[in-house]
Amino acid sequence: MSAHRRPFPTRWLAAGGAAVLAGIIGVALLLQTGGSACAAPPSTSAKSGKATFYDLGGTSGNCSFETPADDLYVALGPDQYAGGASCGAYLDVTGPKGTVRVKVFDSCPECDTGHLDLSRTAFKKIGSEVAGIIPITYKLVKNPSVPGPITVRIKEGASQYWFAARIDNHANPLASVQVSGKSAHREDYNYWLIDGGAGSGPYKLKITDIYGNTSTVSGIAMKPGVVQKTSTSVSGKSTTVKTTSKSTPTPEAKKSSASASAAVKPTTVPPTASSVAPLPESAAAVPGTTEDALLNLAADPRPASCG
Repeated sequence: MSAHRRPFPTRWLAAGGAAVLAGIIGVALLLQTGGSACAAPPSTSAKSGKATFYDLGGTSGNCSFETPADDLYVALGPDQYAGGASCGAYLDVTGPKGTVRVKVFDSCPECDTGHLDLSRTAFKKIGSEVAGIIPITYKLVKNPSVPGPITVRIKEGASQYWFAARIDNHANPLASVQVSGKSAHREDYNYWLIDGGAGSGPYKLKITDIYGNTSTVSGIAMKPGVVQKTSTSVSGKSTTVKTTSKSTPTPEAKKSSASASAAVKPTTVPPTASSVAPLPESAAAVPGTTEDALLNLAADPRPASCG
């Protein structure tokens, strides 16, 4: 276990229910080498699986996000969590009672591929709590609405010599992050690191998602433990915006920094499945732009050129 990684939260997996068909899901590996990478793009086609629910055993999941204001989130098994590559993505999950949209928030070490472990709130929207396990279909959402613009949180212990930042509200899974021209790598607890540091800041971050949408945010300060809000969104757009960030302390930061400002503003609840338009088919993934396993929630066949 990495010294910077929080332990997996204690979870409760409901028992009972009939066996259901596990989702046929693959993980596309994008190899950052001198040659071309060959990976199938994520698909928005629905896949079958099963869902349980759990109660969060702390204040945050393994993606290091704050708990969503609407309490709608999901934990994925190792193959689908993909070392943190799926963090911040959104899934539409359909069960016996309807459909709910959830944010990938946590990992579930004991979950097989196709087994989604939902928050209790999310589970109750699509199934009976007493059932414990329900059959579902689910799909990755492309360009979902998010509670607000991009936020950046510098990790405790970071300095000009060791850079670590968590990025939130990026809508689609991220493929790469550059910090003041330096490439960062993602850890499985969803922080982007530069081991040799990126200087004392302020920093300019170029963020690229798996569909090639990019955004650049500037003015990010070296303020460990503080959520810095920007005015930049990357939901289905390519933007380059110079942003003056607004710092908001997390509860953890309040204890360690006397200079932290007021608490995080309440976020807007993302739209439910009943109010969203039909989802478009996915564009091709950006080749060779990520250092980690890129989650392919519903794997398309490998391109013919892959051999």
